[in-house]
Amino acid sequence: MHCDIYKFPKHDEMYVYIARPNYPDDVETLTDWLGVLPKELRASLGQGKFVMHLDLDATEKLARVNKEDVLAKLIEQGYYVQTPPQDILLRQAQNRAKDAQDKRYD
Repeated sequence: MHCDIYKFPKHDEMYVYIARPNYPDDVETLTDWLGVLPKELRASLGQGKFVMHLDLDATEKLARVNKEDVLAKLIEQGYYVQTPPQDILLRQAQNRAKDAQDKRYD
């Protein structure tokens, strides 16, 4: 299974894997690959930036997620969302709280 991976500037360390089941036959067609995402999710992510193309069959394991979980979601829904690790989520929440507090006293 081939997939493309995108990142989103609004969300540190969040990546979205998009299935490319017809690769390489679909290379010549201009396609909005992120169109497979639900409308609300896509709107919340903002502008995506292509990171890389990956052949999961030729990849032994992935850095932060289970390869089998990714494959299952790609087959089931056409995409997989890799959320940031808990420590990064906590840091983001703390930074947002600090920013909100700073704005309150400006």
